[in-house]
Amino acid sequence: MFRKILIANRGEIACRIMRTTKRLGVSTVAVYSEADAHALHVEMADEAVLLGSAPAAQSYLAMDKVIAAAVATGAEAIHPGYGFLSENARFAEACGKVGVTFIGPPAAAIHAMGSKSESKLLMERARVPLVPGYHGAEQADSHLIHEAMRIGFPVLIKASAGGGGKGMRIVRAEHELQPAIDGARREAKAAFGDERLLIEKYMERPRHVEVQVFADSYGNAVYIHDRDCSIQRRHQKVIEEAPAPGLSEETRKRMGEAAVAAAKAVGYVGAGTVEFLYADGQFYFIEMNTRLQVEHPVTEMIAGLDLVEWQLRVASGEKLPETQGELQRYGHAMEVRLYAEDPTRGFLPATGRLAHLVWPTAANNLRIDSGVRAGDVISTHYDPMIAKVIAWGEDRTSAVQRLRRALTETEIAGLATNAGFLIDVLGHPNFLKEEIDTGFIERHRAELLPEVGAMPDRALALAAAFLVLADGQRAAEAARHSGDPHSPWGLTNGWRLNGEGGSSILLRDNAGQQRDAHLTFSGALWSIAIDAGAPLRLTAPRIDNGALVAGTDHGRLRVTIVQDGSQVTVIERGRATRVTRVDVLAEAEAATLSHDQLASPMPGTVVRVMVEDGASVTRGQPLMVVEAMKMEHTIAAHADGIVRQVKFRAGDPVAEGVELIAFEAES
Repeated sequence: MFRKILIANRGEIACRIMRTTKRLGVSTVAVYSEADAHALHVEMADEAVLLGSAPAAQSYLAMDKVIAAAVATGAEAIHPGYGFLSENARFAEACGKVGVTFIGPPAAAIHAMGSKSESKLLMERARVPLVPGYHGAEQADSHLIHEAMRIGFPVLIKASAGGGGKGMRIVRAEHELQPAIDGARREAKAAFGDERLLIEKYMERPRHVEVQVFADSYGNAVYIHDRDCSIQRRHQKVIEEAPAPGLSEETRKRMGEAAVAAAKAVGYVGAGTVEFLYADGQFYFIEMNTRLQVEHPVTEMIAGLDLVEWQLRVASGEKLPETQGELQRYGHAMEVRLYAEDPTRGFLPATGRLAHLVWPTAANNLRIDSGVRAGDVISTHYDPMIAKVIAWGEDRTSAVQRLRRALTETEIAGLATNAGFLIDVLGHPNFLKEEIDTGFIERHRAELLPEVGAMPDRALALAAAFLVLADGQRAAEAARHSGDPHSPWGLTNGWRLNGEGGSSILLRDNAGQQRDAHLTFSGALWSIAIDAGAPLRLTAPRIDNGALVAGTDHGRLRVTIVQDGSQVTVIERGRATRVTRVDVLAEAEAATLSHDQLASPMPGTVVRVMVEDGASVTRGQPLMVVEAMKMEHTIAAHADGIVRQVKFRAGDPVAEGVELIAFEAES
């Protein structure tokens, strides 16, 4: 076993690896960027080395700096985690040249399986079933279009290198091909430094089933069960579970044996995942990920194993700890990826400070893998994942129940998250009935992502109540400091000389709509109405250790309240509702200045400009493409009009809300 390893990664995976190394007595070296100087993984490590500035290209992707850090600290091996350099064959080779062990497969295996095109050719020779498609070397646009037409719509255009949904487009008609090819190339080059593409027949309702494989340097290889990762948004996994529900034992065995054959075909060593599309009892090879997967905890939970420990043992020259016949399976495990993103805005990544972060009570059947704490910042530089929440149960039903309960006990404020969305997916009747496939979210969009512009009135009213109570507490504090404990200015019970007290507050909900919260109060009874709607009655409301406590017509209420500047977040059973107190004068001035603006939806980088100053454009016409967190967002004209000024060029960084294009709409 190694004495010291360097972890060439950050966030939750770096922290997760360190939990195993600490248990095994292995020392760790963390690397970090300037943006991560105070990150959790840096504090957990025994040593830490600064690589460079925040952009990954200058820090976590800088191979020479990472290897130099390993040599300088005396690390015997480098664990790449996932992402960054984990599937970089040149990096694996460079480690070997300086006598540092790469904790992963041989460079040749990474190269072979890292290219979707080459891996498909290998699988074709090994007679592993493939999805109909094109994965050849000819990359001219005209040839790709010809192949897409031959395959037949719909088709899926994918980056040949990499994964994670980046460089991927679904095309359903001929006129969509060229824009899709252009966009996929840009994303692929930005994310992986390789703009080659492949084309596959797009299957409308397949499941995404994958097999965990492991091999050692002595020719032994096993499959450690299967996982279902069908619940996806933007081609990226959201919920994963193991074992994949509804498969016969015969199918599991055939799929597992095919995965092992794929690994052996390239002389694989270490942890890997072979991914398949599954439909109507048949499975088709998609790709092999030559690293540990984000969703590996669900496999660990049902197998009773630590896959990182297996990685360390195999990389240090040991044989696989167990044979195929010795591997066991226990119960069911399920994982959700808790992201900083806004599901109501097309899952747009969110940035900002985690003003409040509370995890559910620890339990043997619950696991939280995270690399952040309250006060940390989710930036545009890296993946917006906050944590993975994983639950185990005796069966699928109990695993779902425990996972959903854990999410309802999780509290996050300061930025948008997908927590409420995950709770809804886990509770959806079709999900509970195992009626799942990769189109699940889109097919049930109406239930999971309702097109309602405003948030629930009740949550908004609770936020309004808090604002008034907070103001009252400040007044009471001022009265106490004045030396007059009987001052009427210190009362917080809504007392008035004549009649009921009342107050109106303008709030803006998370959908951007302005709402009018009107409160009337008489002693211990509060009545709150939003936009003159039906009132909500609260009895004896009070602030108790950051929570609003009150009686309602339906029983006792307790919700967590977090105030961060003008923003107030109300958290009730895992669902966060954010509102902002409106400054009427500031809003009016901003509205005047922002008339006809086309603004950046979030911090990012301009990657393409499609118009020039003075251009006449039509509604819906693409004008500019902004990349944020390696995903492209197209800025389109909201009306027919004229482009007065393009304010940024390709390559320019932009902040959230900044005007990108001065635009004059036709009257």
